[in-house]
Amino acid sequence: MDLGTLGAGLGAGITVIGAGLGIGRLAAAALEAGARQPEAAGDARTTMIIAAALIEGVALFSCVICMLLVVMK
Repeated sequence: MDLGTLGAGLGAGITVIGAGLGIGRLAAAALEAGARQPEAAGDARTTMIIAAALIEGVALFSCVICMLLVVMK
């Protein structure tokens, strides 16, 4: 195993950890907003789902790039 493979694996791992933390903070903020204003909970949930999808998309692209770095030497 060379350093490129190790770097790609480390990059993918850090990306997934960052995405998980980001989605967790996003969900916590949306739940807090729903608890403070129950009438706006639907809007907060919709915004949360869109933002979570964008975060997951970035994480997926990053993992794909890291895997391409391993495969395409």
